[in-house]
Amino acid sequence: MAEPTTNEALYARACAVTPGGVNSPVRAFRSVGGTPYFVARGEGPWVWDVEGRRYLDLVQSYGPAIHGHAHPRIVEAVQAAAGEGSTFGAPTEREVLLAEEITGRVHGCEQVRLVSSGTEACMSAVRVARGATGRSRVVLFEGCYHGHSDGLLAGGGSGVATLGLPASAGVPAAAVADTLVVPYNTVPEIGEDVACVIVEPVAANMGLVPPAPGFLQGLRDACDAAGALLIFDEVITGFRLARGGASAFYGVTPDLWCFGKVIGGGLPLAAFGGRRDVMEQLAPLGPVYQAGTLSGNPLATAAGLASLAMLDDGAYEELGARVARLAAGLASALAAAGLTAQVPVVGTLVGVFFAGEPVTDYAGAKASADTGLFPAFMHGLLQRGVAVAPGAYEILFPGLAHGDAELDLVVDAVGAVAKELAAG
Repeated sequence: MAEPTTNEALYARACAVTPGGVNSPVRAFRSVGGTPYFVARGEGPWVWDVEGRRYLDLVQSYGPAIHGHAHPRIVEAVQAAAGEGSTFGAPTEREVLLAEEITGRVHGCEQVRLVSSGTEACMSAVRVARGATGRSRVVLFEGCYHGHSDGLLAGGGSGVATLGLPASAGVPAAAVADTLVVPYNTVPEIGEDVACVIVEPVAANMGLVPPAPGFLQGLRDACDAAGALLIFDEVITGFRLARGGASAFYGVTPDLWCFGKVIGGGLPLAAFGGRRDVMEQLAPLGPVYQAGTLSGNPLATAAGLASLAMLDDGAYEELGARVARLAAGLASALAAAGLTAQVPVVGTLVGVFFAGEPVTDYAGAKASADTGLFPAFMHGLLQRGVAVAPGAYEILFPGLAHGDAELDLVVDAVGAVAKELAAG
């Protein structure tokens, strides 16, 4: 009889055939220590590892699983699509339906092109901005993360920050020569050589850092004055923060958007879009080339359409109420334990910082991470059956599958762990 599979055994096998044993660096637990758990299955707000342990999941694939894991409507949609064929290399109706759904929700986004990842979306949006303006320089903000393309890794958050990397080896100096990194929440001077400013309208890759009052409008005004394009990277905020994303939430309209995560319903799918005159710079209409064999994949578009169909205004109101309940409980539990912490909330997004004052930029987020409290916090929760992302720069992702009982479980677990941390 075969021996039972364990997390440690699978990790050892993975390390032999995959760099670091993982297919995305932050999954390796390198910054928090220990062995990653290997997920066998998920249902609603729960996941089970290969050893049979159940965890209340606040990772939720870093955002796509807004309805929880294996939602019946999404499963049914994918199964039906799979029975018709998984890829064709030709247009399909669902690509059109999904593009119509996105442009119908997001004011000012007149055309979109589907891709397979957030990295592709951001890389392509920058390329089309350069093509449309005839300029080269790109401005981005320290601690934001726009995928792993060469020119956008400088000063990145998420896994880049988690692993303590200033950028990435293998990126030549020429690739970032036209990239300018500036502090988040400060409107920089935009010169006439700038093609675009790309920003997370709510920074969610250095913990949760909301935009300061006037910051986004200030970027809009500065770009207009310089003739540069403004890009909102809404890979996380898009269709999670509000029905129309962060641009609707804050009332500031960029020229281009990047979407991902939620729009794929848990399958690999992303998109970039924007004003018609800018998007029509793309081939086959214009001179900016971009392509993808699996772009608009039939299974992914089916999942995305099913996911978005369930995200009406009522769903966002409900999710916002649940996040508010969770945040209030977390703040109370942390304070009761005597642990200095912040619990920022932006609509349906929530995070935790080990800081005495609200965090407004990457320097503040790094100071929270540098307290060294997060690894013990994360492992303490995991031991109590609550899974959060293994990186101090990630946010929490409660979704519509997390009910009151599950939220109370999280608060109780955080309270218990906080008491241990406060006691040293």
